[in-house]
Amino acid sequence: MTQRGTGLCRAMIMAGACLLSVVSGAEAAQSIRVMLSADVAQLNVRADRSLWVTDAKGRGQTLRASVHVSAEGTGFVLNGVFMPTDRLTLGGGESGLTLTFPRPAKKPNGAAVLSGDFGTEISVSGLVSLVRKGKGFLVINRVDFEEYIKGVVPAEVSSTWHPEMLKTQAVAARTYALYQQMLSGKREYDVAATVQDQVYRGKQGIDAGILRAVEETRGLVVTYQDAPIYAAFSSTAAGLTEDAMNVWSKEYPYLKGVECPFDLASPNYQWKSSFRVDTLELNLRQQGFSVGRITTMAPISFSRGGRVAKLRILHSGGELILRGEELRKAVGYTIIPSTQFAIESMGRDVVLSGYGAGHAVGMCQWGAKELAELGYHFSTILQYYYPGTEVQNMTLVKLPIPPSS
Repeated sequence: MTQRGTGLCRAMIMAGACLLSVVSGAEAAQSIRVMLSADVAQLNVRADRSLWVTDAKGRGQTLRASVHVSAEGTGFVLNGVFMPTDRLTLGGGESGLTLTFPRPAKKPNGAAVLSGDFGTEISVSGLVSLVRKGKGFLVINRVDFEEYIKGVVPAEVSSTWHPEMLKTQAVAARTYALYQQMLSGKREYDVAATVQDQVYRGKQGIDAGILRAVEETRGLVVTYQDAPIYAAFSSTAAGLTEDAMNVWSKEYPYLKGVECPFDLASPNYQWKSSFRVDTLELNLRQQGFSVGRITTMAPISFSRGGRVAKLRILHSGGELILRGEELRKAVGYTIIPSTQFAIESMGRDVVLSGYGAGHAVGMCQWGAKELAELGYHFSTILQYYYPGTEVQNMTLVKLPIPPSS
């Protein structure tokens, strides 16, 4: 580690608070609504034994252990039988349910469609609600809050990582989920099971280490002025983390950039990528930008952490100014892992070289991993990446503080 990093760590030791890892189980049981998928046309559901289903009016029936569900008209078809309702709830008892979604296929133009080839599978505990919307339906898992956290941690980081880092991730994930739940209002769900919020894969990947990390931090969340924070995190900062204002144009007092010289071991610390200019043009138009044939593209401003804040794109119809994150969204978050990049060349293809992965706001997961391996307590790591915060029990918190812009 660098000399700067060593000094930083000493400061963290002085600032860190020592919390008890185990909290009382007196907190009330909670559940959370997780949207597993949207705009689904058909779905297979199975249970170990029988499963039951109720409609929007509470009328229920027991079905055999496997059911095929599809959207039709204003209702659903279950194993060939039409049910005139806009909502179904399915349960399979303590063993939960296994859902099989259609595997995405590709049209000639590259757009994803749903095929009849069922292949994407997830096993969940709790209940599953199907809510008609448009031509398809939403699939929502209502699951115990702590069971949800057990499903998030191994989907976000490796279960082989240091136990203290797994605790760090568990508390960050719990905090993020509670924040979103408190602000979900009249939505049908609290969080999505994807990078839109945080990745959740049901029971997949849960092992003894994950169970221990979640149980030893049960009910703990990160707070600012006694309210749960927007606990943003991403893979690899590769330098300073970012102020939320620079990335999302929203002011959170606890999402301020800090030094992060701890993630050099990340496979995404340095990268190179390319994409076609005509693909960028098409995607920008689909997102509502008026753009002609692109001729040049260049960064025009940078954040304090050296990331591209804005780019100028010259095209046949004029000029377009994009934020760095808007470019990532248009091209693809996996193709442009972060906004800390330079444009190496531009012809039919744009070639980028860069550092880091993710938006770099809040906790750096690979940095937290290194700090855990250096011996830091999970609460110290969290308070470092979220300055001015505390760790406390979720039963004691107030409503979240909305960001200013």
